[in-house]
Amino acid sequence: MAKIQTRPWDAADYLETEEDIVLYLEAAFEDGAPGLIAAALGDMARAKGMTKVAAEAGLGRESPDKALAPDGNPEFATVLKVMRALSLRLHASTSTTR
Repeated sequence: MAKIQTRPWDAADYLETEEDIVLYLEAAFEDGAPGLIAAALGDMARAKGMTKVAAEAGLGRESPDKALAPDGNPEFATVLKVMRALSLRLHASTSTTR
C-alpha cells in the first residue's frame, strides 16, 4: 500500500489581503465557537507578524500567542486589543435566525 504524503497546513499562509482576513474572521463569527474565533485571530496575527501585532496591542510577545491558540481562553480585552492592532473592529448587526 502506498503511503500518503501529508504536510502541515497553516491558515496564516493564506491570509494575504485585508479582504482575506475580514472574510476569515466573519466565517469564524458565523460558526460562533469562542475557541475558533480566538484561533482565527491568532492565525491573523501570525499572518501579520505576531511580534508586531503584540507590540501594537500593548501585549507581551507570548501573551497573544498563548491566548489565541486553539485551546486558549483570551480575555475579551485581549481580543479587542488584538483586533485593534489588526485594524479590525467589532460590528454588531441583527441576526435573521434565532
